[in-house]
Amino acid sequence: QSGAWGMGAGASKAAILAPGGLLCRSGQRVDKIPTRSTNILVASMDLHTWLAFVAASCLIALSPGSGAVLAMSHGLSYGVRRTSVTILGLQLGLLLLLLVAGAGVGSLLLASEAAFNTVKVLGACYLIYIGWSQWRAGTGNALQGGAVAPAGPWQRRFATGFLTNATNPKGIVFMVAVLPQFMTDARPLWMQLLVMAATSLVIDLTVMHGYALGASSLRRMMQSPRAVRNQNRVFGGVLMAVGAGLFFVKRGGAHA
Repeated sequence: QSGAWGMGAGASKAAILAPGGLLCRSGQRVDKIPTRSTNILVASMDLHTWLAFVAASCLIALSPGSGAVLAMSHGLSYGVRRTSVTILGLQLGLLLLLLVAGAGVGSLLLASEAAFNTVKVLGACYLIYIGWSQWRAGTGNALQGGAVAPAGPWQRRFATGFLTNATNPKGIVFMVAVLPQFMTDARPLWMQLLVMAATSLVIDLTVMHGYALGASSLRRMMQSPRAVRNQNRVFGGVLMAVGAGLFFVKRGGAHA
């Protein structure tokens, strides 16, 4: 393949750029010159490996979890535009998990029962806390005339999104178990992590906005105090249930 692009031994002297912008070597035309992004992908991962990772990332993003529940809850209460800040926080938390798992820190967490249990308890308690806070909100966010509920400071929404993903022990277990399946020692580790991180973030960003958009489209049906109270209790209850479920996550990825 390197020879085809004029990168082989002695190929640089024979390679010229034709007037039409096509690379010629030994009188043969090449229909396409590889772009920088194509070179990065080829240098970091095989195409079939990357496509498999794309499929896995789509399944991960689409599967119901605390991030999806949070995106839908904020989308229904605040609208898509304000929920984008929450989703960006989720992405930063996801990026942290990817880097932790890829750098081997995740394996250390799984090897240390005390460290893993600390992260697990913090993550579970945080989800239960935000779930209980939403449950107790009652009808405080009732919408009038299709208006958007007060969203509060953007920093708070961003921090909620970040902590929701960053303190999720299931995310750490999953990343540590999955990432090595798509990595190889034959290529630079940082390039593989770069491509996988960019891929995961783009997919998750798109899916979370889809969840928020779908929930936001139901806002007109949530204008009465009773509807808002039911909404808060449903999403609050789900978040508390997800948080309680984190207590049963084991280091090996099994569930009690």
